[in-house]
Amino acid sequence: MEPHETGITKIQEAIRPADPEAGSPCLVIINGGELGKKHEIPTGATTLGRSSRAQVRIHEESVSRQHAVIENDGEELLIRDLDSTNGTYVNDRPVQDRVLRDGDQVKVGRTIFKFLSGTNVEAAYHDEIYRLTTTDGLTGIFNKRFFLETMEKELGRSLRYERDLSLIMLDIDHFKPVNDTHGHLAGDHILRQCAQRIEGCIRQGDILARYGGEEFILLLPEVAKDPALGTAERIRATIAQDPFLFGETEIPITLSLGLADIHEYLQELSVASNDLLTHEPDPFVFIKLADQRLYRAKDGGRNRVVSD
Repeated sequence: MEPHETGITKIQEAIRPADPEAGSPCLVIINGGELGKKHEIPTGATTLGRSSRAQVRIHEESVSRQHAVIENDGEELLIRDLDSTNGTYVNDRPVQDRVLRDGDQVKVGRTIFKFLSGTNVEAAYHDEIYRLTTTDGLTGIFNKRFFLETMEKELGRSLRYERDLSLIMLDIDHFKPVNDTHGHLAGDHILRQCAQRIEGCIRQGDILARYGGEEFILLLPEVAKDPALGTAERIRATIAQDPFLFGETEIPITLSLGLADIHEYLQELSVASNDLLTHEPDPFVFIKLADQRLYRAKDGGRNRVVSD
């Protein structure tokens, strides 16, 4: 795993007054440049593409000049692919033409839009902006910022009530060659599908986030190390057992995982039991411990869990 920095993307138009077009359907960017920007869809034809003449312009090489069009007849909206090179996707499925429904996700290149319709689009838009501050637009799971805020609270609660807490760092093995061989669209697809497979292995109260690039992080409240290890192994096996499909291409994927628990965190800091109530939680010490084990999983051959 190569070191990387997580960029911070500003949310555009987070606060805007109601306007006469508040009831107009719109597309909101939930992944890509200009995160949070709203594109209203008037009656008639609205073109999406790389061309300067497109009403919704997307500055990406993977996007065709005239990529797709949305036709609004005042009753329903139909999205139609314009024989683009890389296709138009609605809810992760390639489409030639399809009627849009409220909440649909439209993917053009690496940009993902959320379609909002109905009589109170402005309220839905602000709800979506709030959601964007807590979730990762590509994968739909929590983002790093929300995770760190939540982890600090859970760590404090665990220390205060002497409850178990486990942390797992997860990283996709050999992800760069996937992007280099199959393209970034395939890489984005794998990130989304990987997040969904991981979610299928965890409890509702567990906290999964995209930590950066191809790295995920998972917090398991009130879970001791042994059952956490079982969860980690279940996730590893689930990812490895079936290749990921991108179009008709099968792409095998594996994960490396590092696991630590709260008792090891306390040992790392040499915190005595009688100091727990006054100890200030430090999520980054906990994360570093799990991350060191993740690196050892990488060095040990990948597709494995390291827990000590």
